[in-house]
Amino acid sequence: MLIAGITITAILSAFAQNKEGQKDKILLIASNGAISKQTGWPIGAWYSEVTHPYWEFTQAGYEVEFASPDGGEIGFDTYSDPEHESKLSANDLISLGFKKSADKTALVKNSKKLSSVNSNDYKAIFISGGLGPMQTMYKNSSIEKFVVDFYQSGKPVGIVCHATAILLNAKLPNGKLIVDGKKWTGYSNLEEDILDKNVNMKVNAFRIEDEAKKIANTKFLTAAPFAPYAVRDGNLVTGQQQSSGSEAAKKVLEILKEKGK
Repeated sequence: MLIAGITITAILSAFAQNKEGQKDKILLIASNGAISKQTGWPIGAWYSEVTHPYWEFTQAGYEVEFASPDGGEIGFDTYSDPEHESKLSANDLISLGFKKSADKTALVKNSKKLSSVNSNDYKAIFISGGLGPMQTMYKNSSIEKFVVDFYQSGKPVGIVCHATAILLNAKLPNGKLIVDGKKWTGYSNLEEDILDKNVNMKVNAFRIEDEAKKIANTKFLTAAPFAPYAVRDGNLVTGQQQSSGSEAAKKVLEILKEKGK
């Protein structure tokens, strides 16, 4: 038993040292808080789309830093809070653990302003969704430019859920959209239908799937509503909705592993 205990301790110690020695960083971008012009709700990022990718990246040994359009505090959609009275996200234990950790909470209260970020410091970027991005990131030229520049560097770009609205307008220098000729995903019409029905109102002013289908040379893919689903096409990774944060993060890690080889 003593030998087994020493062995386990040694393994854990080696793992901790390996993570400590890993200096590569991933930038996680999320929405600041806002008030929805459509519903009047407080909106922002969806908890699981922040915390689940954070978990995947940090467990793989990466340091995760946070950024937002305005810097400072990242907002969260109230229904995504695992302690919200609706209990919609009550089973999201990863988000609950993140929320209860003082050092993790400090990270999302003090995010970098995206315009001040040096993209060369990061191996990948990951943009979390939620209702906030439909208002704070859609047709936001500074975010579009940041995403386009990073994408052109060949490093992985991960975007999930409603944050994929960025891709409806993000254009390369040649005038073509990033998604031109690509397969990608985002929040589906079926999911929007379910969301609207549950609250008896139209939650979003437009639908990503509707807009994507207006783009001639692109393929917007969807899976079953709220099932984990992510699509990788080159160095672009997209996730369908809040259940897809981990799936999308894992595909980003796949790309980084391949590049490491």
